[in-house]
Amino acid sequence: MKYIKKRKKWFENLKKILRLFIKKSEFIYLGEKIEDGSIIISNHEGASSPLTLELYSDFYFRFWGTYEMNSGLKSVYKYLSEIYFHKKKHWNIHLSRIFCIIAAPIVNLFYKGLDLISTYPDGRLLNTIKESIKVLENNKNLVIYPENSNKGYFKALEMFHPGISLFLEQCLKKNINAKVYVSYLKKEERKYIIDKPIYIKELLDMRLSREELASYLCDKCNNLSNIEISK
Repeated sequence: MKYIKKRKKWFENLKKILRLFIKKSEFIYLGEKIEDGSIIISNHEGASSPLTLELYSDFYFRFWGTYEMNSGLKSVYKYLSEIYFHKKKHWNIHLSRIFCIIAAPIVNLFYKGLDLISTYPDGRLLNTIKESIKVLENNKNLVIYPENSNKGYFKALEMFHPGISLFLEQCLKKNINAKVYVSYLKKEERKYIIDKPIYIKELLDMRLSREELASYLCDKCNNLSNIEISK
């Protein structure tokens, strides 16, 4: 399979090294393949889903990701040691802090190459939305992880943040009726299942509240996890 070169040359070389250690997942489409200018919604599975997409997808995209991972080494260390490994992955805090002395510089370098779109838990999310709309207007893809991972990452997703609904509303206001692909990485099986696309307008025409629409998308994502794919 030929992977699309998406990033700077030094980062593409780094990815070649990572592919030696991170096994490839199979991308399974239940409908058409992803077209440019689309939105991909996915479960997170810790770092597994972002890494799988970055290393093995055959389409260009930009990620949404928490602003702490886009704010320099000190911020990356604090986020990894106190939130990601301790609160979300449930590591001992002391082990987490020691491990991140080594991990944080490597992760910081990796995230510098990702061209991440920062997300925020406050009004600054509007900046995220504005930048994301520009991405879609330029006919590029956008990958969003809307799940609430405050308590950790689970196979059965508990909920999606309603900010995803706000974003879809703002897209349509800008006359962007992009296709939305809901997807799910089955980590142990190394299968990335991508559902049939649905247009933004179709979703908003359901006349659901933001919370209800977020729940609907979360359920669609969970349903993909229950699909048995024959080998």
